[in-house]
Amino acid sequence: MLLYGYPPSNGRGAAQENSSAAKKPKGEKGFRFPGILKFLERNFEESSSDTYREWMTQYMSATLCSVCHGKRLRPESLAVKLADWSIADFTALALSAARLAVDKILAQLTERQKEIAARPLEEVSERSGGEAQRIRLATQIGSRLRGVLYVLDEPSIGLHARDNARLLGSLEHLRNLGNTVLVVEHDEDTIRRADFVVDLGPGAGNAGGYLVAQGKPAQIEATPESLTGQYLSGAAKIAVPEKRRSPNGKAIQILGASANNLKEVDVTLPLGLLTVVTGVSGSGKSTLVNDILYRALAQKLYRSSEAPAAHREIIGSEHIDKVIEIDQAPIGRTPRSNPATYTGVFAPIRDLFAMLPESRERGYRPGRFSFNVKGGRCEACQGDGLRRIEMNFLPDVYVMCEVCRGRRYNSETLAVRYKGHSISDILNLPSSDALQVLENIPQIQQKLATLVEVGLGYVTLGQSATTLSGGEAQRIKLARELSKRQTGRTLYILDEPTTGLHFDDVRKLLDVLQRLVDLGNTVLIIEHHLDVIKQADWIIDLGPEGGEGGGRIVAQGPPELVARSKKSYTGQSLARLLGISNNGHHHGNAK
Repeated sequence: MLLYGYPPSNGRGAAQENSSAAKKPKGEKGFRFPGILKFLERNFEESSSDTYREWMTQYMSATLCSVCHGKRLRPESLAVKLADWSIADFTALALSAARLAVDKILAQLTERQKEIAARPLEEVSERSGGEAQRIRLATQIGSRLRGVLYVLDEPSIGLHARDNARLLGSLEHLRNLGNTVLVVEHDEDTIRRADFVVDLGPGAGNAGGYLVAQGKPAQIEATPESLTGQYLSGAAKIAVPEKRRSPNGKAIQILGASANNLKEVDVTLPLGLLTVVTGVSGSGKSTLVNDILYRALAQKLYRSSEAPAAHREIIGSEHIDKVIEIDQAPIGRTPRSNPATYTGVFAPIRDLFAMLPESRERGYRPGRFSFNVKGGRCEACQGDGLRRIEMNFLPDVYVMCEVCRGRRYNSETLAVRYKGHSISDILNLPSSDALQVLENIPQIQQKLATLVEVGLGYVTLGQSATTLSGGEAQRIKLARELSKRQTGRTLYILDEPTTGLHFDDVRKLLDVLQRLVDLGNTVLIIEHHLDVIKQADWIIDLGPEGGEGGGRIVAQGPPELVARSKKSYTGQSLARLLGISNNGHHHGNAK
Protein backbone atom coordinates (compact mmCIF):
# COMPACT_ATOMS: atom_id res chain seq x y z
CA MET A 1 0.00 0.00 0.00
CA LEU A 2 1.24 3.49 -0.80
CA LEU A 3 1.05 6.14 1.91
CA TYR A 4 0.82 9.74 0.84
CA GLY A 5 2.26 12.44 3.09
CA TYR A 6 2.49 16.19 2.86
CA PRO A 7 5.83 17.73 1.81
CA PRO A 8 7.90 19.40 4.57
CA SER A 9 6.60 22.88 5.30
CA ASN A 10 9.32 24.27 7.60
CA GLY A 11 11.96 24.87 4.93
CA ARG A 12 14.36 22.17 6.12
CA GLY A 13 15.97 19.77 3.66
CA ALA A 14 14.47 16.35 2.95
CA ALA A 15 17.29 14.48 4.74
CA GLN A 16 16.89 16.57 7.88
CA GLU A 17 13.10 16.15 7.78
CA ASN A 18 13.44 12.40 7.34
CA SER A 19 15.89 12.02 10.20
CA SER A 20 13.73 14.01 12.62
CA ALA A 21 10.59 12.19 11.45
CA ALA A 22 12.35 8.88 12.03
CA LYS A 23 12.87 9.83 15.71
CA LYS A 24 9.14 10.49 16.21
CA PRO A 25 6.94 7.50 16.89
CA LYS A 26 3.93 6.98 14.58
CA GLY A 27 0.92 8.99 15.60
CA GLU A 28 2.96 11.66 17.46
CA LYS A 29 1.89 15.21 16.70
CA GLY A 30 3.79 16.44 13.68
CA PHE A 31 3.86 13.08 11.85
CA ARG A 32 1.55 14.24 9.08
CA PHE A 33 0.22 11.17 7.26
CA PRO A 34 -3.56 11.35 7.05
CA GLY A 35 -4.02 7.62 6.27
CA ILE A 36 -5.53 5.95 3.23
CA LEU A 37 -9.19 6.49 4.18
CA LYS A 38 -8.74 10.24 4.65
CA PHE A 39 -6.74 10.40 1.44
CA LEU A 40 -9.47 8.64 -0.57
CA GLU A 41 -12.25 10.66 1.05
CA ARG A 42 -10.61 14.01 0.38
CA ASN A 43 -9.35 13.32 -3.13
CA PHE A 44 -12.55 11.64 -4.29
CA GLU A 45 -14.57 14.70 -3.36
CA GLU A 46 -12.10 17.24 -4.73
CA SER A 47 -10.78 15.53 -7.88
CA SER A 48 -12.04 16.89 -11.20
CA SER A 49 -10.50 13.99 -13.16
CA ASP A 50 -12.97 11.22 -14.07
CA THR A 51 -10.09 8.76 -14.65
CA TYR A 52 -8.64 9.47 -11.20
CA ARG A 53 -12.05 9.10 -9.52
CA GLU A 54 -12.61 5.86 -11.44
CA TRP A 55 -9.26 4.51 -10.21
CA MET A 56 -10.22 5.33 -6.63
CA THR A 57 -13.63 3.60 -6.88
CA GLN A 58 -11.90 0.22 -7.15
CA TYR A 59 -11.07 0.62 -3.43
CA MET A 60 -14.70 1.31 -2.56
CA SER A 61 -17.93 -0.65 -2.63
CA ALA A 62 -21.50 0.62 -2.36
CA THR A 63 -23.47 -0.07 0.81
CA LEU A 64 -26.91 0.93 2.06
CA CYS A 65 -27.04 4.29 3.86
CA SER A 66 -27.35 3.60 7.60
CA VAL A 67 -29.38 6.79 8.19
CA CYS A 68 -32.13 6.78 5.52
CA HIS A 69 -31.87 3.05 4.66
CA GLY A 70 -31.96 3.75 0.94
CA LYS A 71 -34.92 6.16 0.99
CA ARG A 72 -32.66 9.13 0.14
CA LEU A 73 -34.73 11.75 2.02
CA ARG A 74 -34.65 13.34 5.48
CA PRO A 75 -37.24 12.27 8.12
CA GLU A 76 -39.07 15.62 7.71
CA SER A 77 -39.69 14.93 4.02
CA LEU A 78 -40.69 11.30 4.65
CA ALA A 79 -43.19 12.45 7.30
CA VAL A 80 -45.44 13.93 4.58
CA LYS A 81 -47.83 11.14 3.56
CA LEU A 82 -50.63 10.66 1.07
CA ALA A 83 -52.98 7.71 1.70
CA ASP A 84 -50.37 6.31 4.15
CA TRP A 85 -47.55 6.48 1.58
CA SER A 86 -44.51 8.72 1.86
CA ILE A 87 -43.01 9.78 -1.48
CA ALA A 88 -40.24 7.15 -0.98
CA ASP A 89 -42.85 4.43 -0.36
CA PHE A 90 -44.75 5.41 -3.50
CA THR A 91 -41.70 5.59 -5.81
CA ALA A 92 -40.56 2.18 -4.49
CA LEU A 93 -43.73 0.57 -5.87
CA ALA A 94 -43.61 -1.40 -9.11
CA LEU A 95 -45.32 0.56 -11.90
CA SER A 96 -48.20 -1.95 -12.00
CA ALA A 97 -48.77 -1.45 -8.23
CA ALA A 98 -48.41 2.34 -8.58
CA ARG A 99 -51.38 2.36 -10.94
CA LEU A 100 -53.56 0.68 -8.29
CA ALA A 101 -52.15 3.02 -5.63
CA VAL A 102 -53.44 6.02 -7.62
CA ASP A 103 -56.98 4.59 -7.39
CA LYS A 104 -56.57 4.15 -3.62
CA ILE A 105 -55.36 7.76 -3.25
CA LEU A 106 -58.29 9.05 -5.32
CA ALA A 107 -60.79 7.19 -3.12
CA GLN A 108 -59.48 8.99 0.00
CA LEU A 109 -59.48 12.55 -1.37
CA THR A 110 -62.16 15.18 -0.73
CA GLU A 111 -63.82 16.81 -3.74
CA ARG A 112 -61.62 19.92 -3.39
CA GLN A 113 -58.45 17.77 -3.10
CA LYS A 114 -59.51 15.78 -6.17
CA GLU A 115 -59.82 19.01 -8.11
CA ILE A 116 -56.26 20.04 -7.14
CA ALA A 117 -54.73 16.57 -7.68
CA ALA A 118 -56.65 15.59 -10.81
CA ARG A 119 -54.02 16.55 -13.39
CA PRO A 120 -50.91 14.98 -11.76
CA LEU A 121 -52.83 11.79 -10.86
CA GLU A 122 -54.09 11.49 -14.42
CA GLU A 123 -50.50 11.86 -15.68
CA VAL A 124 -49.28 9.10 -13.33
CA SER A 125 -52.08 6.70 -14.25
CA GLU A 126 -51.56 7.14 -18.02
CA ARG A 127 -47.89 6.22 -17.97
CA SER A 128 -47.14 2.56 -18.73
CA GLY A 129 -44.22 0.29 -17.70
CA GLY A 130 -40.76 0.16 -19.24
CA GLU A 131 -37.17 1.13 -18.57
CA ALA A 132 -34.96 4.09 -19.58
CA GLN A 133 -35.73 4.81 -23.26
CA ARG A 134 -39.15 3.18 -22.97
CA ILE A 135 -40.07 5.40 -19.99
CA ARG A 136 -39.24 8.45 -22.12
CA LEU A 137 -41.35 6.91 -24.91
CA ALA A 138 -44.26 6.55 -22.49
CA THR A 139 -43.87 10.24 -21.62
CA GLN A 140 -44.16 11.17 -25.30
CA ILE A 141 -47.27 9.02 -25.85
CA GLY A 142 -48.81 10.70 -22.82
CA SER A 143 -48.06 14.16 -24.23
CA ARG A 144 -50.11 13.42 -27.40
CA LEU A 145 -47.97 15.68 -29.58
CA ARG A 146 -48.39 15.67 -33.38
CA GLY A 147 -46.00 16.47 -36.22
CA VAL A 148 -42.92 15.36 -34.27
CA LEU A 149 -39.94 13.36 -35.60
CA TYR A 150 -38.97 10.75 -32.99
CA VAL A 151 -35.55 9.11 -33.32
CA LEU A 152 -34.97 5.89 -31.34
CA ASP A 153 -31.70 3.97 -31.19
CA GLU A 154 -32.37 0.25 -30.63
CA PRO A 155 -35.42 0.50 -28.36
CA SER A 156 -35.70 -3.31 -28.29
CA ILE A 157 -32.56 -3.63 -26.11
CA GLY A 158 -33.34 -5.72 -23.03
CA LEU A 159 -36.82 -6.67 -24.23
CA HIS A 160 -38.24 -10.17 -24.29
CA ALA A 161 -40.10 -11.24 -27.46
CA ARG A 162 -43.40 -10.91 -25.55
CA ASP A 163 -42.72 -7.31 -24.52
CA ASN A 164 -41.33 -6.34 -27.93
CA ALA A 165 -44.82 -6.63 -29.43
CA ARG A 166 -46.05 -4.08 -26.87
CA LEU A 167 -43.19 -1.71 -27.74
CA LEU A 168 -43.96 -1.94 -31.46
CA GLY A 169 -47.62 -1.22 -30.68
CA SER A 170 -46.51 1.94 -28.83
CA LEU A 171 -44.39 3.07 -31.79
CA GLU A 172 -47.29 2.49 -34.17
CA HIS A 173 -49.52 4.48 -31.81
CA LEU A 174 -47.07 7.41 -31.99
CA ARG A 175 -47.13 7.18 -35.79
CA ASN A 176 -50.94 7.05 -35.85
CA LEU A 177 -51.10 10.27 -33.82
CA GLY A 178 -49.50 12.01 -36.83
CA ASN A 179 -45.79 11.70 -36.06
CA THR A 180 -42.77 10.23 -37.87
CA VAL A 181 -40.85 7.50 -36.04
CA LEU A 182 -37.27 6.79 -37.16
CA VAL A 183 -35.74 3.70 -35.55
CA VAL A 184 -32.17 2.34 -35.75
CA GLU A 185 -32.70 -1.37 -35.18
CA HIS A 186 -31.52 -4.93 -35.90
CA ASP A 187 -34.56 -6.69 -34.48
CA GLU A 188 -36.36 -8.84 -37.08
CA ASP A 189 -39.90 -8.16 -35.81
CA THR A 190 -39.27 -4.38 -35.86
CA ILE A 191 -37.93 -4.54 -39.44
CA ARG A 192 -40.88 -6.63 -40.63
CA ARG A 193 -43.44 -4.22 -39.10
CA ALA A 194 -41.80 -1.08 -40.51
CA ASP A 195 -43.55 0.96 -43.21
CA PHE A 196 -40.22 1.83 -44.86
CA VAL A 197 -36.75 0.33 -44.41
CA VAL A 198 -33.37 1.90 -45.29
CA ASP A 199 -30.62 -0.76 -45.46
CA LEU A 200 -26.99 0.41 -45.34
CA GLY A 201 -23.90 -1.66 -46.17
CA PRO A 202 -23.07 -3.92 -47.87
CA GLY A 203 -20.32 -4.61 -45.28
CA ALA A 204 -18.93 -2.78 -42.25
CA GLY A 205 -16.20 -0.15 -41.90
CA ASN A 206 -14.67 0.80 -45.26
CA ALA A 207 -16.88 -1.83 -46.93
CA GLY A 208 -20.01 -0.02 -45.72
CA GLY A 209 -21.54 3.40 -46.09
CA TYR A 210 -23.60 2.66 -49.20
CA LEU A 211 -27.37 2.54 -49.63
CA VAL A 212 -27.99 -1.13 -50.43
CA ALA A 213 -31.78 -1.18 -50.50
CA GLN A 214 -34.81 0.83 -49.44
CA GLY A 215 -38.55 0.36 -49.44
CA LYS A 216 -41.02 -1.99 -47.80
CA PRO A 217 -39.61 -5.03 -45.95
CA ALA A 218 -40.57 -7.27 -48.90
CA GLN A 219 -38.38 -5.12 -51.19
CA ILE A 220 -35.39 -5.52 -48.86
CA GLU A 221 -36.03 -9.29 -48.84
CA ALA A 222 -35.97 -9.34 -52.64
CA THR A 223 -32.59 -7.55 -52.88
CA PRO A 224 -29.82 -10.21 -53.19
CA GLU A 225 -27.03 -7.69 -52.35
CA SER A 226 -28.64 -6.98 -48.96
CA LEU A 227 -27.31 -9.10 -46.11
CA THR A 228 -30.33 -8.03 -44.06
CA GLY A 229 -32.58 -9.17 -46.93
CA GLN A 230 -30.88 -12.56 -47.06
CA TYR A 231 -31.68 -13.18 -43.38
CA LEU A 232 -35.26 -11.92 -43.77
CA SER A 233 -35.86 -14.23 -46.75
CA GLY A 234 -34.20 -17.23 -45.13
CA ALA A 235 -31.43 -17.45 -47.75
CA ALA A 236 -29.01 -16.92 -44.84
CA LYS A 237 -29.79 -18.09 -41.31
CA ILE A 238 -28.43 -19.01 -37.90
CA ALA A 239 -29.03 -22.75 -37.78
CA VAL A 240 -30.23 -24.85 -34.86
CA PRO A 241 -27.28 -27.05 -33.75
CA GLU A 242 -27.49 -30.62 -35.04
CA LYS A 243 -26.54 -31.95 -31.61
CA ARG A 244 -26.60 -30.30 -28.18
CA ARG A 245 -23.99 -30.95 -25.48
CA SER A 246 -25.11 -32.86 -22.39
CA PRO A 247 -24.17 -31.94 -18.78
CA ASN A 248 -20.87 -33.52 -17.70
CA GLY A 249 -21.86 -33.98 -14.07
CA LYS A 250 -20.04 -30.88 -12.79
CA ALA A 251 -22.10 -27.86 -11.78
CA ILE A 252 -22.18 -24.67 -9.74
CA GLN A 253 -25.18 -24.32 -7.45
CA ILE A 254 -26.62 -21.03 -6.22
CA LEU A 255 -28.73 -21.72 -3.13
CA GLY A 256 -31.30 -19.41 -1.55
CA ALA A 257 -30.99 -16.50 -4.01
CA SER A 258 -33.27 -13.82 -2.52
CA ALA A 259 -31.96 -10.42 -3.68
CA ASN A 260 -34.43 -7.96 -5.23
CA ASN A 261 -37.39 -9.98 -6.53
CA LEU A 262 -35.77 -13.47 -6.41
CA LYS A 263 -37.90 -15.84 -4.33
CA GLU A 264 -35.31 -17.93 -2.41
CA VAL A 265 -34.48 -19.82 -5.61
CA ASP A 266 -31.97 -22.66 -5.93
CA VAL A 267 -30.29 -22.71 -9.35
CA THR A 268 -27.98 -25.35 -10.82
CA LEU A 269 -25.61 -24.15 -13.55
CA PRO A 270 -24.19 -27.16 -15.44
CA LEU A 271 -20.55 -26.63 -16.44
CA GLY A 272 -19.03 -27.21 -19.86
CA LEU A 273 -22.16 -26.00 -21.67
CA LEU A 274 -23.47 -22.91 -23.45
CA THR A 275 -26.18 -21.83 -20.99
CA VAL A 276 -28.64 -19.00 -21.60
CA VAL A 277 -30.61 -17.32 -18.80
CA THR A 278 -33.90 -16.06 -20.21
CA GLY A 279 -37.13 -14.46 -19.00
CA VAL A 280 -39.20 -11.34 -19.52
CA SER A 281 -37.77 -7.92 -18.58
CA GLY A 282 -37.44 -7.59 -14.80
CA SER A 283 -37.69 -11.34 -14.07
CA GLY A 284 -34.43 -11.34 -12.04
CA LYS A 285 -31.84 -12.46 -14.61
CA SER A 286 -29.21 -9.75 -13.98
CA THR A 287 -29.64 -10.00 -10.19
CA LEU A 288 -29.02 -13.75 -10.28
CA VAL A 289 -26.11 -13.77 -12.72
CA ASN A 290 -24.32 -10.45 -12.18
CA ASP A 291 -25.15 -9.42 -8.62
CA ILE A 292 -25.02 -12.87 -7.00
CA LEU A 293 -23.09 -15.44 -9.09
CA TYR A 294 -20.38 -13.22 -10.61
CA ARG A 295 -19.70 -11.21 -7.44
CA ALA A 296 -19.62 -14.32 -5.25
CA LEU A 297 -17.18 -16.12 -7.57
CA ALA A 298 -15.03 -12.98 -8.00
CA GLN A 299 -14.85 -12.71 -4.21
CA LYS A 300 -13.75 -16.37 -3.87
CA LEU A 301 -11.32 -16.42 -6.79
CA TYR A 302 -9.94 -12.86 -6.77
CA ARG A 303 -10.78 -11.54 -3.28
CA SER A 304 -12.96 -8.87 -4.85
CA SER A 305 -14.21 -6.20 -2.45
CA GLU A 306 -17.69 -6.05 -3.99
CA ALA A 307 -20.11 -8.05 -1.85
CA PRO A 308 -22.59 -10.35 -3.66
CA ALA A 309 -26.33 -9.73 -3.30
CA ALA A 310 -28.42 -11.80 -0.89
CA HIS A 311 -28.11 -15.58 -1.20
CA ARG A 312 -27.43 -18.49 1.17
CA GLU A 313 -24.53 -20.35 -0.45
CA ILE A 314 -22.59 -21.05 -3.66
CA ILE A 315 -21.43 -24.67 -4.15
CA GLY A 316 -19.04 -25.99 -6.80
CA SER A 317 -16.72 -23.01 -7.32
CA GLU A 318 -13.73 -25.38 -7.10
CA HIS A 319 -14.61 -26.64 -10.61
CA ILE A 320 -13.53 -23.34 -12.22
CA ASP A 321 -10.27 -21.38 -12.01
CA LYS A 322 -11.41 -18.12 -13.67
CA VAL A 323 -14.62 -16.13 -14.00
CA ILE A 324 -14.64 -13.43 -16.66
CA GLU A 325 -17.40 -10.91 -17.30
CA ILE A 326 -17.30 -9.81 -20.93
CA ASP A 327 -19.48 -6.71 -21.01
CA GLN A 328 -19.96 -3.84 -23.45
CA ALA A 329 -18.06 -1.28 -21.36
CA PRO A 330 -15.39 0.66 -23.33
CA ILE A 331 -11.92 -0.95 -23.61
CA GLY A 332 -10.48 2.45 -22.67
CA ARG A 333 -11.58 6.03 -22.13
CA THR A 334 -8.87 7.96 -24.01
CA PRO A 335 -7.67 8.06 -27.66
CA ARG A 336 -4.53 6.16 -26.52
CA SER A 337 -6.50 2.95 -25.97
CA ASN A 338 -7.15 0.95 -29.12
CA PRO A 339 -7.64 -2.68 -30.29
CA ALA A 340 -3.87 -3.13 -30.81
CA THR A 341 -2.95 -2.13 -27.25
CA TYR A 342 -5.91 -3.93 -25.65
CA THR A 343 -5.38 -7.30 -27.37
CA GLY A 344 -1.62 -7.18 -26.73
CA VAL A 345 -0.73 -7.33 -30.44
CA PHE A 346 1.03 -3.95 -30.35
CA ALA A 347 4.00 -5.25 -28.31
CA PRO A 348 5.08 -7.90 -30.88
CA ILE A 349 4.49 -5.36 -33.70
CA ARG A 350 6.90 -2.94 -31.98
CA ASP A 351 9.40 -5.79 -31.48
CA LEU A 352 9.15 -6.59 -35.20
CA PHE A 353 9.90 -2.98 -36.20
CA ALA A 354 12.82 -2.83 -33.74
CA MET A 355 14.39 -5.91 -35.41
CA LEU A 356 14.38 -4.39 -38.91
CA PRO A 357 17.83 -3.52 -40.37
CA GLU A 358 17.04 0.23 -40.47
CA SER A 359 16.19 0.20 -36.76
CA ARG A 360 19.31 -1.73 -35.82
CA GLU A 361 21.49 0.69 -37.80
CA ARG A 362 19.95 3.64 -35.95
CA GLY A 363 19.88 1.90 -32.55
CA TYR A 364 16.08 2.01 -32.29
CA ARG A 365 14.60 -0.20 -29.60
CA PRO A 366 10.91 -1.29 -29.30
CA GLY A 367 10.12 1.79 -27.16
CA ARG A 368 10.91 3.96 -30.18
CA PHE A 369 7.69 2.65 -31.79
CA SER A 370 5.45 3.36 -28.81
CA PHE A 371 3.29 6.48 -28.91
CA ASN A 372 3.07 6.47 -25.11
CA VAL A 373 6.70 7.36 -24.34
CA LYS A 374 9.15 10.02 -25.51
CA GLY A 375 11.56 9.14 -28.28
CA GLY A 376 9.77 8.14 -31.44
CA ARG A 377 6.40 9.78 -30.95
CA CYS A 378 5.34 13.24 -32.13
CA GLU A 379 5.88 15.50 -29.13
CA ALA A 380 3.51 18.20 -30.42
CA CYS A 381 0.55 15.90 -29.64
CA GLN A 382 2.47 13.52 -27.33
CA GLY A 383 1.58 10.58 -29.57
CA ASP A 384 -2.19 11.11 -29.58
CA GLY A 385 -2.35 12.14 -33.23
CA LEU A 386 -4.91 14.64 -31.92
CA ARG A 387 -4.64 17.87 -29.99
CA ARG A 388 -7.06 18.41 -27.14
CA ILE A 389 -8.63 21.84 -26.95
CA GLU A 390 -10.15 22.61 -23.57
CA MET A 391 -13.55 24.29 -23.87
CA ASN A 392 -14.72 26.17 -20.81
CA PHE A 393 -18.15 24.89 -19.68
CA LEU A 394 -18.25 22.45 -22.64
CA PRO A 395 -16.70 19.00 -23.30
CA ASP A 396 -13.12 19.07 -24.62
CA VAL A 397 -12.75 18.78 -28.40
CA TYR A 398 -10.00 16.94 -30.30
CA VAL A 399 -8.49 18.23 -33.57
CA MET A 400 -5.88 16.58 -35.79
CA CYS A 401 -2.29 17.38 -34.83
CA GLU A 402 -0.93 19.87 -37.40
CA VAL A 403 2.65 18.56 -37.01
CA CYS A 404 2.28 14.79 -37.60
CA ARG A 405 -1.10 15.03 -39.37
CA GLY A 406 -2.58 12.37 -37.13
CA ARG A 407 0.26 9.85 -37.65
CA ARG A 408 1.40 9.99 -33.97
CA TYR A 409 5.13 9.58 -34.70
CA ASN A 410 8.00 11.83 -35.77
CA SER A 411 9.46 11.63 -39.28
CA GLU A 412 12.54 9.58 -38.24
CA THR A 413 10.35 6.83 -36.76
CA LEU A 414 8.05 6.84 -39.79
CA ALA A 415 11.07 6.27 -42.08
CA VAL A 416 11.38 2.66 -40.79
CA ARG A 417 9.18 0.42 -42.92
CA TYR A 418 8.09 -3.23 -43.02
CA LYS A 419 6.88 -4.36 -46.46
CA GLY A 420 6.49 -0.69 -47.35
CA HIS A 421 4.40 0.11 -44.22
CA SER A 422 5.47 2.48 -41.45
CA ILE A 423 4.32 1.78 -37.88
CA SER A 424 1.60 4.43 -38.39
CA ASP A 425 0.44 2.71 -41.62
CA ILE A 426 0.11 -0.60 -39.75
CA LEU A 427 -2.04 1.04 -37.05
CA ASN A 428 -4.29 2.51 -39.76
CA LEU A 429 -4.87 -0.85 -41.46
CA PRO A 430 -8.12 -2.76 -40.87
CA SER A 431 -7.27 -5.91 -38.88
CA SER A 432 -8.06 -8.15 -41.89
CA ASP A 433 -5.51 -6.24 -44.05
CA ALA A 434 -2.98 -6.15 -41.20
CA LEU A 435 -3.32 -9.94 -40.94
CA GLN A 436 -2.28 -10.33 -44.58
CA VAL A 437 0.76 -8.06 -44.10
CA LEU A 438 1.89 -9.67 -40.82
CA GLU A 439 0.74 -13.28 -41.29
CA ASN A 440 4.30 -14.69 -41.18
CA ILE A 441 4.85 -13.58 -37.56
CA PRO A 442 3.15 -16.30 -35.41
CA GLN A 443 2.62 -14.16 -32.28
CA ILE A 444 0.99 -11.40 -34.30
CA GLN A 445 -0.90 -13.72 -36.66
CA GLN A 446 -2.70 -15.52 -33.82
CA LYS A 447 -3.98 -12.32 -32.17
CA LEU A 448 -5.06 -10.68 -35.45
CA ALA A 449 -6.79 -13.87 -36.63
CA THR A 450 -9.02 -13.85 -33.54
CA LEU A 451 -10.05 -10.23 -34.23
CA VAL A 452 -11.10 -11.25 -37.74
CA GLU A 453 -12.88 -14.37 -36.41
CA VAL A 454 -15.12 -12.34 -34.11
CA GLY A 455 -16.21 -10.22 -37.09
CA LEU A 456 -13.96 -7.20 -36.52
CA GLY A 457 -11.88 -7.46 -39.68
CA TYR A 458 -13.00 -3.93 -40.59
CA VAL A 459 -11.79 -2.24 -37.35
CA THR A 460 -8.38 -0.56 -37.68
CA LEU A 461 -5.72 -1.57 -35.15
CA GLY A 462 -5.19 2.00 -33.96
CA GLN A 463 -8.86 3.03 -33.85
CA SER A 464 -9.52 5.06 -30.73
CA ALA A 465 -11.37 3.14 -28.03
CA THR A 466 -13.69 6.12 -27.60
CA THR A 467 -15.10 5.59 -31.14
CA LEU A 468 -15.89 1.87 -30.72
CA SER A 469 -19.48 0.78 -30.10
CA GLY A 470 -20.39 -1.37 -27.11
CA GLY A 471 -20.78 -4.45 -29.33
CA GLU A 472 -17.35 -3.87 -30.89
CA ALA A 473 -15.72 -3.41 -27.47
CA GLN A 474 -17.28 -6.66 -26.28
CA ARG A 475 -15.99 -8.62 -29.27
CA ILE A 476 -12.48 -7.17 -28.84
CA LYS A 477 -12.59 -8.53 -25.27
CA LEU A 478 -13.69 -11.90 -26.64
CA ALA A 479 -10.83 -11.85 -29.17
CA ARG A 480 -8.35 -11.20 -26.34
CA GLU A 481 -9.74 -14.13 -24.36
CA LEU A 482 -9.61 -16.43 -27.40
CA SER A 483 -5.95 -15.64 -28.01
CA LYS A 484 -4.96 -16.61 -24.43
CA ARG A 485 -3.83 -20.10 -23.48
CA GLN A 486 -6.95 -21.97 -22.37
CA THR A 487 -7.23 -24.03 -19.17
CA GLY A 488 -10.71 -25.24 -20.11
CA ARG A 489 -11.99 -24.28 -16.64
CA THR A 490 -13.14 -20.70 -17.25
CA LEU A 491 -16.66 -19.35 -16.74
CA TYR A 492 -17.48 -16.57 -19.21
CA ILE A 493 -20.46 -14.33 -18.40
CA LEU A 494 -22.08 -12.13 -21.07
CA ASP A 495 -25.07 -9.84 -20.50
CA GLU A 496 -27.07 -9.33 -23.71
CA PRO A 497 -24.10 -9.58 -26.09
CA THR A 498 -26.29 -9.17 -29.20
CA THR A 499 -26.98 -5.49 -28.39
CA GLY A 500 -26.13 -3.49 -31.51
CA LEU A 501 -25.45 -6.57 -33.64
CA HIS A 502 -26.79 -7.42 -37.10
CA PHE A 503 -27.99 -10.99 -37.82
CA ASP A 504 -24.64 -11.80 -39.43
CA ASP A 505 -22.67 -10.41 -36.49
CA VAL A 506 -24.79 -12.54 -34.13
CA ARG A 507 -23.87 -15.61 -36.21
CA LYS A 508 -20.14 -14.78 -35.93
CA LEU A 509 -20.45 -14.13 -32.19
CA LEU A 510 -22.17 -17.48 -31.64
CA ASP A 511 -19.44 -19.28 -33.60
CA VAL A 512 -16.86 -17.78 -31.23
CA LEU A 513 -18.84 -18.62 -28.09
CA GLN A 514 -19.41 -22.20 -29.25
CA ARG A 515 -15.66 -22.47 -29.83
CA LEU A 516 -14.96 -21.35 -26.24
CA VAL A 517 -17.30 -24.09 -24.98
CA ASP A 518 -15.66 -26.68 -27.28
CA LEU A 519 -12.40 -25.91 -25.42
CA GLY A 520 -14.05 -27.11 -22.19
CA ASN A 521 -15.15 -23.71 -20.81
CA THR A 522 -18.60 -22.66 -19.63
CA VAL A 523 -20.38 -19.74 -21.30
CA LEU A 524 -23.32 -18.16 -19.45
CA ILE A 525 -25.40 -15.59 -21.36
CA ILE A 526 -28.31 -13.38 -20.32
CA GLU A 527 -30.24 -12.95 -23.56
CA HIS A 528 -33.64 -12.34 -25.22
CA HIS A 529 -32.45 -12.92 -28.80
CA LEU A 530 -34.12 -16.11 -30.01
CA ASP A 531 -31.25 -16.98 -32.36
CA VAL A 532 -28.95 -17.15 -29.33
CA ILE A 533 -31.49 -19.01 -27.18
CA LYS A 534 -32.05 -21.70 -29.83
CA GLN A 535 -28.28 -22.37 -29.97
CA ALA A 536 -28.04 -23.00 -26.21
CA ASP A 537 -27.27 -26.40 -24.70
CA TRP A 538 -29.18 -25.44 -21.56
CA ILE A 539 -31.75 -22.77 -20.67
CA ILE A 540 -32.66 -21.35 -17.26
CA ASP A 541 -35.93 -19.44 -17.69
CA LEU A 542 -36.94 -17.00 -14.92
CA GLY A 543 -40.32 -15.36 -14.43
CA PRO A 544 -43.09 -15.88 -15.15
CA GLU A 545 -43.57 -12.07 -15.08
CA GLY A 546 -41.32 -9.11 -14.28
CA GLY A 547 -40.96 -7.31 -10.94
CA GLU A 548 -42.79 -8.90 -8.02
CA GLY A 549 -44.43 -11.37 -10.42
CA GLY A 550 -40.99 -12.78 -11.31
CA GLY A 551 -38.01 -14.23 -9.48
CA ARG A 552 -38.87 -17.92 -9.88
CA ILE A 553 -37.55 -20.65 -12.17
CA VAL A 554 -40.28 -21.30 -14.74
CA ALA A 555 -38.44 -23.89 -16.84
CA GLN A 556 -34.94 -25.27 -17.30
CA GLY A 557 -33.21 -27.76 -19.55
CA PRO A 558 -32.42 -28.07 -23.29
CA PRO A 559 -34.35 -25.67 -25.61
CA GLU A 560 -36.65 -28.45 -26.87
CA LEU A 561 -37.75 -29.16 -23.28
CA VAL A 562 -38.30 -25.47 -22.42
CA ALA A 563 -40.27 -25.05 -25.68
CA ARG A 564 -42.86 -27.52 -24.32
CA SER A 565 -43.47 -25.48 -21.14
CA LYS A 566 -46.88 -23.79 -21.35
CA LYS A 567 -46.04 -21.45 -18.44
CA SER A 568 -42.89 -20.07 -20.07
CA TYR A 569 -43.15 -17.05 -22.39
CA THR A 570 -39.67 -17.95 -23.67
CA GLY A 571 -40.91 -21.50 -24.29
CA GLN A 572 -43.87 -20.21 -26.31
CA SER A 573 -41.59 -18.14 -28.55
CA LEU A 574 -39.11 -21.03 -28.87
CA ALA A 575 -41.90 -23.46 -29.78
CA ARG A 576 -42.86 -21.30 -32.76
CA LEU A 577 -39.21 -21.02 -33.81
CA LEU A 578 -38.36 -24.71 -33.42
CA GLY A 579 -41.65 -25.94 -34.85
CA ILE A 580 -42.72 -27.62 -31.60
CA SER A 581 -46.32 -27.47 -30.38
CA ASN A 582 -47.13 -27.32 -26.67
CA ASN A 583 -48.19 -30.98 -26.98
CA GLY A 584 -44.66 -31.81 -28.07
CA HIS A 585 -45.42 -32.38 -31.80
CA HIS A 586 -43.09 -30.97 -34.45
CA HIS A 587 -44.65 -28.64 -37.03
CA GLY A 588 -41.61 -28.86 -39.29
CA ASN A 589 -41.15 -25.09 -39.72
CA ALA A 590 -38.02 -24.68 -37.62
CA LYS A 591 -35.61 -22.05 -38.86
